[in-house]
Amino acid sequence: MTQMTGAEALTRLLVPESVPFVFGIAGGKLNPLLHAISREPSIRYLGVRHEASGPLMGAAIAAASGRICVALGEMGPGSANLVGGLGTAFNNNLPLLLITSNNHLAASYPNRGMFMDLDTHALLKPLTKWSAVVHDGRRLPDLVRDAFRHALTGRRGPVHLDIPQEILSGRFDFDEDALAVPPQQYRAIEGPRPSATQISQAAELLANARRPLLVAGGGVVSAGAGERFRNLMELMKAPALATQMGIGTVPSTSPYFIGHGGIIGGDAIPAAFREADVVLAVGCRFSSWLWNEGGALTKGDAHLININIDPMSLGANTPHAVGIWADAASALDDLTAALRARNLADCSDWLHRMRSVYGGYRQKLEHLKTDDGAVMHPARLGFALGSLLPDDALIVYDGGHTSFWSNDLTPALAERTRFHEPGMCQLGFGTPYAVALKLLHPDRPVFNICGDGAFGFTLSELDTARRAGLPIINIIHNNASWGVIKMGQRRSFDFSFGTDLDGTDYAEIARGFGCHGEVVSSVEEIEPALQRAIACGLPAVLDCRVRFEAHPSMPYFAKMNAYGFQKGTAAGPHAALVKGA
Repeated sequence: MTQMTGAEALTRLLVPESVPFVFGIAGGKLNPLLHAISREPSIRYLGVRHEASGPLMGAAIAAASGRICVALGEMGPGSANLVGGLGTAFNNNLPLLLITSNNHLAASYPNRGMFMDLDTHALLKPLTKWSAVVHDGRRLPDLVRDAFRHALTGRRGPVHLDIPQEILSGRFDFDEDALAVPPQQYRAIEGPRPSATQISQAAELLANARRPLLVAGGGVVSAGAGERFRNLMELMKAPALATQMGIGTVPSTSPYFIGHGGIIGGDAIPAAFREADVVLAVGCRFSSWLWNEGGALTKGDAHLININIDPMSLGANTPHAVGIWADAASALDDLTAALRARNLADCSDWLHRMRSVYGGYRQKLEHLKTDDGAVMHPARLGFALGSLLPDDALIVYDGGHTSFWSNDLTPALAERTRFHEPGMCQLGFGTPYAVALKLLHPDRPVFNICGDGAFGFTLSELDTARRAGLPIINIIHNNASWGVIKMGQRRSFDFSFGTDLDGTDYAEIARGFGCHGEVVSSVEEIEPALQRAIACGLPAVLDCRVRFEAHPSMPYFAKMNAYGFQKGTAAGPHAALVKGA
């Protein structure tokens, strides 16, 4: 046995899980924990400018590597501020450990009127997989392990421990061995393997399919099964796509690629779902990014083979022919082996037809490059960035309409290199994400392509990037408005209110933070400005002036939004988008 503070024990308990980073803001009740973290060489602390950025940065690390980080919140407002970024981890199934401080137990749960009172457990529980209050410091080992078990098992997600001040600062007796238990002794390291019967059923359907469609979701990425999915894709020689959380799993250069990101990925995706006879979806929960006005795109004659590590996702949004509760990696191994033992139907005509539909969609996009209006078309900026950004870059897509253009026009050659936020659609996640990605991969270029409205939410993290020496590059599609909202107002109600954001010079703001900033007004200015931003060695902002133009996939997006809203009528706020987009 050894005696140490609760904060010291807590820090020791993070080490077996190889927690790489802790994000937060210094606070009085957190000081014992900050002191302990400062003496642990395996963990790096990064001080942010707003607590909401901590969960966003932790989510970025999880999305890019699968590793779990810690986000801190001081009691009261510091903990409440976590909510602003927590939804990204929760809705995108990304593991994260939140640690909040609180008043001493004699004055909390229930609260007695101390300053900064807050029932943090009740506040954060709806946005976490699991939440607990530490009432006795001796329980830290089992409660921290409980937290990691919940965060990293099955459908992953954020978890929370609220720790009163006397637990962090008080001294307790701990068993040294209990502080160093390896993860494989207290949680499952591998997910469930599928049954042989279900694999045989799935393989038989796929082998006989004339129009198979393959879908890679975020679960493929989370399981580290991207190469396995591509092996299956090569074996089937069938059209394939990735969801927004799976982008890069099907490289945009692949001969089987028909788009990615769901319904915003172009004409071939809804066409393929409409005509397929068998759909294989791996690690995909069929969120609204794969819906139209009638619900999930899989509704029809296709047999759906749905593989997911979360049993509650199977059948939740669309019925299946075969629902397989399994880890994506093991399921793909077994399914590929079963298919190699069978004769596969020829689906070359089907592949050629879907690739032709995708090619027609690309031609529509290519035509937009010819636009030479006085104010730059967003497609021209998107095409330029797609050709100029380095192949090894990590790129975040932040913003409403901006992410549509980036999704189409930025090549994605591997998973965990392109980052959307489809679950919560949190505007402003891009700069914190980029900061965390650069922290994780200091030798790789990191870009945040974002809208001007989105950038405004978290631009204070430019200061964090500068202080930490993290030269991220923010590229703003600046149309001086909340563009999609403005379009919807005009089409639905013929008015515009509260949507203008003109008059802000984001490049000047960047320089005020000690960063590099430039305004870009034409396509010809993009490449030299980008070269200067890369060469400067500082966090940078390229304020690119564009006009708002509706993306070609807006009709699909509008139909997805219309699902369940006075279906079959022209009434309601989405009807104008469906008719006019």
